[in-house]
Amino acid sequence: MSLLLDTNRLTDALRPDPAITSLVQEADAVFVPFVALGEIQAGFDRGDPRHRAQNEARLVVFLKMPQVTCLYADRETTRIYARLFAQLRRAGTPVPTNGLWIASLAIQHQLTLATRDGHFEKTPQVARV
Repeated sequence: MSLLLDTNRLTDALRPDPAITSLVQEADAVFVPFVALGEIQAGFDRGDPRHRAQNEARLVVFLKMPQVTCLYADRETTRIYARLFAQLRRAGTPVPTNGLWIASLAIQHQLTLATRDGHFEKTPQVARV
């Protein structure tokens, strides 16, 4: 299985949480969306400065794992994002913007999304664990 980590599961992996650690170890490939990297970095910036260097170091170690790859948006991602945005608006079930980017990447690359966020239930085309 190829995993895409939502921000909350990336946070769990950096702690490390045994449940997500085993998922990451069992996965064929693990992708970290650019949005999650931005949200994690924002958390580091808002957090206790005494822990920043340690948190940054954990992130660097995680991103250097051989099965981990950062995933960025491209033109196809923007098309999927637009369709998904319209679909959810019509249904009256909008999802936060960053969640839409993450869902769009999951759809585009046919990845299973590891998340604890319930709003992804509004996107049935996204496989979740």
